[in-house]
Amino acid sequence: MSKVFLMCGRICSGKSTYARKLREKHKAVILSVDEITLALFGRDVGEKHDSYVEKAEEYLYGKALEILESGINVVLDWGFWTRQERDYARDLFGSRGIEYEFFYPEISPEEWKRRVQKRDREILEGRLEAYYVDEGLMAKFEGIFEPPEPDEEITFIPQPGSPLKE
Repeated sequence: MSKVFLMCGRICSGKSTYARKLREKHKAVILSVDEITLALFGRDVGEKHDSYVEKAEEYLYGKALEILESGINVVLDWGFWTRQERDYARDLFGSRGIEYEFFYPEISPEEWKRRVQKRDREILEGRLEAYYVDEGLMAKFEGIFEPPEPDEEITFIPQPGSPLKE
């Protein structure tokens, strides 16, 4: 039976890196909101970004179900920043009898900021196609993200700079 792996965490926390490891280990397909929104709309979507992300998530949920029903594992790589988003995914897959597992690469706030700055430099140098995160967007992300609670049954992945012991 196929399984869905869900990546929970802030931007630049190691989700996509770990998603690739899951893809290789479990012969899974990665579905990424950033990948699809960047491909369709580019980096400069302004105020429409949240709307595009919401529509991409809706589409990818449907595509994930289609792939899972075909017997192929799926990795959803888009953050699941709030408890409400995580609960929605649990209900969606659990109600269909689809096995799921959340992963959370946990890093310290200092390491997170360092990674965002490194990524922004790579974007400005033309070495990376991703969303640039300025101070305003970083503050927005900090205000939205809800770290998983122990009762959520999420696998915590220690990262360099993690408050967890490695």
